Amino acid sequence: MITIEYLPFIFFIVALFYSSVGFGGGSSYLAIMSLFLTDFYEIRSTALVLNICVVTIGTLIFVRNKIFDFKLFWPFLVSSIPLAYFGAQLKLSQELFFMILGASLILSGITMMLRYIQAKLDSKEFGLVKKLSLGGGVGFLAGVSGIGGGIFLSPTLNLLNWANPRTVASLASVFILVNSISGLVGLAVADTLQLDSNLIWKLMLAVVLGGSIGSYLSSKKFNLRFLGGLTAVLVIYVGLRLVLMHGFGINI
Repeated sequence: MITIEYLPFIFFIVALFYSSVGFGGGSSYLAIMSLFLTDFYEIRSTALVLNICVVTIGTLIFVRNKIFDFKLFWPFLVSSIPLAYFGAQLKLSQELFFMILGASLILSGITMMLRYIQAKLDSKEFGLVKKLSLGGGVGFLAGVSGIGGGIFLSPTLNLLNWANPRTVASLASVFILVNSISGLVGLAVADTLQLDSNLIWKLMLAVVLGGSIGSYLSSKKFNLRFLGGLTAVLVIYVGLRLVLMHGFGINI
């Protein structure tokens, strides 16, 4: 039987995959922690910290290689940061949090699958209002749930052929970083920031190592598509489990 002692190894694998495609891994961290931890403030706080650990590596690489373009991305960021802060300050009941988390995980898994079946729609022009709206909406969800938001933003932009995958990945990485930081600040101000000092450092070490290897594999164009599909299935399953358990009292 898998116990909490296995979490660092599991999170190492998750971080390795997610960092290879420019994500932080918040959705899977939340999904897995919901199976082991009961304090939803601790779950949300831990996921945001781990997001920051993973995407900081990718962000530094994108900025150093001049892939990240602030002039192109600023509307997504400027609307998302305050809404992520506001979303993190909301004090939800445990049942409502897990319902929101479950629905978010289901959507995350679906968007991941769309990415890996490489579905495409006609290219869409994104004006200022659309960028502000999309960034703000995803940022708010990031703050409420602890998901960095890149797993929604990146597949959506790829699906709409907004820009080339590397440009979108750079946006997702920076988006997750700034909104995870904003969310943590919101939790701290609301006095709901809770971390297990005995567990968090092990998880941080695991995701930093996994994130570093994942970034390297990404630069070598290593194909992690199969692992991505399995992760999407896991995320959808846990999302359904949370919704059914906390919304309808059904345990699967």
